[in-house]
Amino acid sequence: MARTLAIKGSRKLLNAWAFYDWANSVYSLVISSAVFPIFYGALFREAGIEKVSVFGGEIARAPLISYTTSAAFVFITLIIPLLSGVADYMGNKKVFMKFFCYLGGFSCIGLYWFSLENIYVGLACYFFGLVGFWVSFAINNSYLPDVAYEEQQDKVSAKGFSMGYIGSVILLLFNLAMVMKPDFFGFDVSISDTIKETGDLAEINAALEAAKNAASLKAMKVSFATVGVWWIIFAQYTFYYLPLGNKKEGEKKNIVLNGFKELKLVWYQLGDEVKLKRYLIAFFVYSMAVQTVMLIATYFGEEEINWGTDNERTTGLIVSILVIQIVAIFGATLTALASIKYGNIKTLIIVNLMWVAICIYAYFVVTPTDFYIAAGCVGMVMGGIQALSRSTYSKFIPETTDTASFFSFYDVAEKIGIVIGTFMYGFVAQYTGSMRNAIIFLGVFFLIGMLLLTKVEKKDKA
Repeated sequence: MARTLAIKGSRKLLNAWAFYDWANSVYSLVISSAVFPIFYGALFREAGIEKVSVFGGEIARAPLISYTTSAAFVFITLIIPLLSGVADYMGNKKVFMKFFCYLGGFSCIGLYWFSLENIYVGLACYFFGLVGFWVSFAINNSYLPDVAYEEQQDKVSAKGFSMGYIGSVILLLFNLAMVMKPDFFGFDVSISDTIKETGDLAEINAALEAAKNAASLKAMKVSFATVGVWWIIFAQYTFYYLPLGNKKEGEKKNIVLNGFKELKLVWYQLGDEVKLKRYLIAFFVYSMAVQTVMLIATYFGEEEINWGTDNERTTGLIVSILVIQIVAIFGATLTALASIKYGNIKTLIIVNLMWVAICIYAYFVVTPTDFYIAAGCVGMVMGGIQALSRSTYSKFIPETTDTASFFSFYDVAEKIGIVIGTFMYGFVAQYTGSMRNAIIFLGVFFLIGMLLLTKVEKKDKA
């Protein structure tokens, strides 16, 4: 028996849309922020090297993963507008969302085989995991005006981010338990009988430590696979209820070219939408800083904070990431409530001002306690600014069935911002010799973004 399509604005459809954040947010936490960065560094330390041969030359581990990330975002920036235009013409953007969901999920599973010996395969899985996450997320964003009425969009957008934070923390805690206590989950931490019989106490302890490290690395690989499985399985609830998408009337041949034509039409429409255009410019500027902070927070904490031992550093970074995720749940909800009382733009201005204060504070952090406080502050504004930015854009776009193409501009602006923001952050850090100076530089972006937001609702003189 055929199922009944969920009605726009219904609780069932809104929950299904928000649930995709629950499904895919495990990628951004476990792969992007927590376990993979630790695994990647440990892999090189275990091998006792800092460089690896790729494409006929040697490259250090940090630039290698940085270049791979940049290349992925360049690819994402190019493909999102194309897919959005094509999806609107086909009237089936869900098929694209499914494809990139599965591409990302299976790429995460493929990270299980990431090794220095199979570096090309590992980097390919990392690359396509990143592509799958961001492209499917962009398509899901474009569904927001299709599934929710304007008065519902702030709340359901915040709900999506909150569900994503909750789900990702649950899986991260499970994965961290595996990494910290690999023997409890059945990973082998035994040492050879020869060392037990002939080795001295120091040698035995060293062998046990090496065995535990090897088991932890294995557990990290398994955690990557759990991300892929979680992502694919929980996405089925979203896919079951989401509509196919709005079909555009027009020429049926040369679909790819028609997609570019649609983007051109959207570009012209942006010229008539003064408020929307001003908002996009402001969003582009402050989003540069937001996304860069999210990507470099772990590396900043690793390099600039006085943790003491390596074990304290690893534990401290993990705790900080959890603090950000948990606090962000409340931050997204509080920001949505503030937007109801004060309006979206005024709330975004306040949030950007808070980001400026955080950047100034981060310049002076030294101790782990300082870093935990900074992490809590980041969590409070991170979820809020993301959720409210998404719903504000959804409110500003004109009445249209061309939602995928309109949201492609939003996502392209965000991705270009990531490329520029991360590059400029690295340049400032390298040129000045301090990541702290780069943090202040990001604060300037938040300040400019805040000033630009004040112009969004300003009426032009006749």
